[in-house]
Formats: sequence, C-alpha cells, structure tokens
Amino acid sequence: MKLAVVGTGYWGSNHVRIAGEFVDEGVVDDAIVCDADPDRAATVAAEHGLDYVTDHRTLADEGVDAAIVATPSPTHEPVVTDLLADGVHAMVEKPLALSVDAANRIVRTADDHDRILGVGHVFRHHPALDAVRELVREGALGTVSHLRTARHACQPARPVGALHSLAVHEVDIYRYLLERNPDTVYCRLDQTVAADTHDTVTLVLDFEDVTGVVSESWSIPVAGKRRELVVVGSEAVAAVDYLEDTVVELYDVPPASQPAGTRQSHIVESEAPAEVIELDGGEPLKTEDRDFVEAVRDGREPVTTGVDGTWAVKLLADAERSAERNAVVDVRGDAMVEPRRSVRSRN
Repeated sequence: MKLAVVGTGYWGSNHVRIAGEFVDEGVVDDAIVCDADPDRAATVAAEHGLDYVTDHRTLADEGVDAAIVATPSPTHEPVVTDLLADGVHAMVEKPLALSVDAANRIVRTADDHDRILGVGHVFRHHPALDAVRELVREGALGTVSHLRTARHACQPARPVGALHSLAVHEVDIYRYLLERNPDTVYCRLDQTVAADTHDTVTLVLDFEDVTGVVSESWSIPVAGKRRELVVVGSEAVAAVDYLEDTVVELYDVPPASQPAGTRQSHIVESEAPAEVIELDGGEPLKTEDRDFVEAVRDGREPVTTGVDGTWAVKLLADAERSAERNAVVDVRGDAMVEPRRSVRSRN
C-alpha cells in the first residue's frame, strides 16, 4: 500500500512523521507528501526521506492507495472529493467540512466510488477514553446519568472560536461514549476578552436520560491547561485528565441519604479515588493513522466514519443556532447521508 499525506501544517507534519515511521516499520510499502507550497513540501518530505508532489490530483497517478488530508478546513470538500473520485481512500482531519451539506456530499462521493472515508477525531484513540467507553459498555459504572467536560486555559482566543476549536471534541466524544445521538442541544457563546470571536462556550447535550455539560474557555486562569472528563454512573464515577493519556480514576458514588436518625458509621468520606486504572497506550495520532491504514487493507470502516464526522459538523451548526436564538434546539429526525453499500477494499 502507498500512503499520501496532503497538507504539511502542524497536524500534517505530524502525519508525515508517522507515515515515514510506517514505511520503516513495514506498515505501508511507501509514502509520499503533497503540499501546494513546493518549498514546504520539499522540506518536510526530505526530513523523513520521502518523495513529494504539489498537486493532489496527481496522487492516483503516483500509485497512491490511501491519503490523509490535513489541509485547511475550507479546502476539505474539494480536496477529499477529488481524491475519492480518483479512487483514493481518504481520511480527513476534523472538521470533515464546514457545513452539513458539504459533509454529506463528501460521504456520498465516498459511497458512489466505493472508497473508505475516515475523519480524524483523534480523541477516539485516547487510551483512557477507550477504557472509559468499555466501562460504560460493560455497565461497570452502573446507569450513566451525567457527563461533564472542562477544557480551560488562559490564552488568546483563536479566530475560529472555542466552539469549533474545543467543543468539536466533545460533541464527538459524547456520541462515542454513549453510542447514540443527542436529542437536543443548548449553547451559550460568550466573548469575555476577545473582541471579534467567542472565547467561552457552555454547551448542554441532552440524551434523554443522560445530560452532557461542556465548559470550554480560553479566559479561565489555570496553570497551563485543564482538560478533564467526568462520567457519572449509579455505581461509580470515572474521571479522565486528557493530559494523562493512560490513567483512569474511579470514584465511589456518594451513598444515598437516609431517614433522620439513621446511623451510617460505615461511610468514610474521602476525595481519593477508589481505584486507579493504569493503561498501556501509544500515541493517539499514530493509533488513528494505523486504524485508517488497516481499515483500507481489511475493507472495513475506520473507527471514525464519514457519518460520524458529519454528525460532529451538524451538532456544531445546531449549537450555533441555539446560541443565536438563546433556545434549545431539537436535533432529532434530521436526514443524514448513510452509505448505501458495504465498504470493500480493492487493495
């Protein structure tokens, strides 16, 4: 298999590094770099001993079987649809597209040309998050009722805003953990410091019997960054610090209150976790890229499909609609493109 990386910015250069490692490890037979800037393409390719081109439309002629697209978000639709139409399987960095219509067109193109389409929501490959998902699936936490995420930092806001830069992770993570779509969305966007974009997001996703609350901000003074997930169940609470890839903390659920006068001498209050699960795990981005390569080789769907990527785009659009109206938005019953046929590998 020959793998291409299209785009050599921050994330693209990391994908190029991994592609070079895949060649050395025998995961793929060959790899090539593509960037419209010839100087940058040459420099990044040379760092990893790879060839390069400057036009993604030539990749099929170069014998490329699969491509990882890490170009700027506005270019995702034209670049990815070109590749798929040329017979190249593709994985695109989040967001899949800038609108639901565009995302659906990409999914439809992959289906029409029987190509595999993946989306780079890297937290699906975070070892601790995967462990929490298994705990939820196995019922180890009991009945899940609440999810809460905090991503806080004190730094200048990015032009695209905190919703698309930060909360994009949560709308996908919550769907991944619960394995279903929310019913309603409520969002508040605040410009605390930045003059021309929102730097703070409060987002509530209602899954009927589970509430997900997201707090994202670049205007909260913390030491470095704060990135935390808490999943509350009837039997236990799981906590993840995203800055610690391989640790899950489990806490006992506080006991239910008893009638007045009932003695509870057996209860010991403690803030320490009841259990700390330490995991083995590699680099999430490399795990994601390997999953895509193996999906192409095996003719299966990757962990994050084009439909998953479309749902993330849609929920961000719903959140923006909610913020504009200052109202809850019902997201049920919306038409989404679903692949018409099963994926088959031709490699």
